[in-house]
Amino acid sequence: MGPPMDSTPITLRPATAELRPVVEQLAQLYRHDLSEFLGHLPAADGRFAFRHLPLFFDEPEREALLIRYGAAPAGFVLTRPMPEGATSISAFFVVRALRRRGVGRRAALHLLHSRPGAWAIAFQEVNAGAARFWRGIATAAVGSDWREETRPAPSPSPAGPTADTWIFLNTAARGRPSHDLV
Repeated sequence: MGPPMDSTPITLRPATAELRPVVEQLAQLYRHDLSEFLGHLPAADGRFAFRHLPLFFDEPEREALLIRYGAAPAGFVLTRPMPEGATSISAFFVVRALRRRGVGRRAALHLLHSRPGAWAIAFQEVNAGAARFWRGIATAAVGSDWREETRPAPSPSPAGPTADTWIFLNTAARGRPSHDLV
């Protein structure tokens, strides 16, 4: 168990052009964390590739959100529409110093409840922390009214998993539990 949860405000802000460099820097930490599970190595310049990241700033249907812990950048969320109508959480990251303090939980639940509707969240089972986190978030958001399925990974690497676990839920019928929000 990590440090106790505190009352510092957690906010989600659209990553405007001004905030884009902050999200891009945090994305390097995210890719580094995932390298343990996906086998990605940095390029010759020491940076991890994240070729889809620009799409979240350049395509209007996609969105990058900066998670703030008080005034400090704490992480980010990337969302995009799915063909079946759900919104996908394509990436979700919280800096290590704030993990296990409720920051990610509060940010994720705020996002899901502030935008009622169908959601799809993918993760790799090999990342046990992410698997526990997203199953817990789904239950906190909608009780037992969610489902899982396994789908082939979009571009599996030799060192990474070949399938993703997806959680599907709908927050449209749920109220906003005030104790879980920012």
